[in-house]
Amino acid sequence: MRILILGNGAREHVFAWRISQSAGCEKLFIANGNAGTASCGENISLDLKDFNSIVEFCVENEIDMVLPGNEDPLVMGITDYLEKAIPGILVAGPSQKGAQLEGSKDFAKEFMLKHNIPTARFSTFTAKTLSRGLQFLETLQAPYVLKADGLAAGKGVLICATLEEAKNSLSEMLENKKFGEASQKVVIEEFLHGIELSCFVLTDGTNYMILPEAKDYKRIGENDTGLNTGGMGAVSPVPFADTKFLRKVEEEVIIPTIKGLKSDRIPYKGFIFFGLMNCNGEPSVIEYNCRMGDPETEVVFARVNNDLVELLKATCTKKLHTITPNVSPNYATTIFTVSGGYPEEYKVDKAIENLEKITDCLVFHAGTKTNETGKIYTSGGRVIAFTALGNTLPEALAKSNAAAETVSFDGKYFRKDIGKDLLKYID
Repeated sequence: MRILILGNGAREHVFAWRISQSAGCEKLFIANGNAGTASCGENISLDLKDFNSIVEFCVENEIDMVLPGNEDPLVMGITDYLEKAIPGILVAGPSQKGAQLEGSKDFAKEFMLKHNIPTARFSTFTAKTLSRGLQFLETLQAPYVLKADGLAAGKGVLICATLEEAKNSLSEMLENKKFGEASQKVVIEEFLHGIELSCFVLTDGTNYMILPEAKDYKRIGENDTGLNTGGMGAVSPVPFADTKFLRKVEEEVIIPTIKGLKSDRIPYKGFIFFGLMNCNGEPSVIEYNCRMGDPETEVVFARVNNDLVELLKATCTKKLHTITPNVSPNYATTIFTVSGGYPEEYKVDKAIENLEKITDCLVFHAGTKTNETGKIYTSGGRVIAFTALGNTLPEALAKSNAAAETVSFDGKYFRKDIGKDLLKYID
């Protein structure tokens, strides 16, 4: 198959790495890729919001399958557009309506409510109903959760410690458009107490395959302090998610979601990411994503040994039930090195050294580029993820940490406490 991946992060590097290993892949293109994906296929330049140019590329290059990596093109309707423009093309991603599970917090919460999927108590407000929103906040206990309805590049969720802060933030979001069009609606949620994790499935709309769960670390500072980032690291499997808990996730969350999509006649084929809270052994859905997470992809697909092309083809052709999952029992850990100053202002074009010295880690590029001589430089906030496998969590973490320590570029930073909070759950 001739395959096109849309995206340029570490998630897309993982996909490119796995797809390039498949005998089912004749030619692989990555738009727009990075220094790492260049070793797996051919990086090409495309505007991912210009669907016409994507169609033209697919036709000219006889593309058989497209894998959108991030949420933006999916929420904008890339799957519907490609399937209409190019009969027979396979797109491993949900319809625009299905992508609303991530594209609209209000849509997702109403979907959960309709299909009896456990989630926090909530209500949705607009600028016209701001006064009711302020009153609703008074019915909740601190802290307060405010979510911009639309996509806000991971910045649209606020956790407010006091009622005054929550009321001011709600006014800023609705009246002053703090997050632009994304906060035309705001979902206010009851705060859930527990510990977070992420679960993932592939679905062809009827059948589903459960992928390994993971826990990621969003805060920039150690001990989960400081600003939120795109993700500083991840671990899989998750020691506190035992068989009993994961069975509840399947029965109470995954199955009702798949059945709900089908009964609502929402076409969905691709990944579903369940952001969950483990509340004293009971799962509750925080959010849906319509694609894989990053950095979770790095640890999930370090453990999934199935041929990714076969998995995606089966997903697109409603044959997922014919494939048996092949998952490593090992621990997988990933640690991100990031540019100094991230997630706020940071500098790029810093030379990256010592990558050749890393031998016992998978190296997944995110914010990297090469110059005309092939030298690798930084080009983003999150730069490289170092993913390791180990028989034990400490073994995998030691490898990831050593690799993150070995690589060098001006301003490099990484968290050294990734996964350490999970050691207490291991016998």
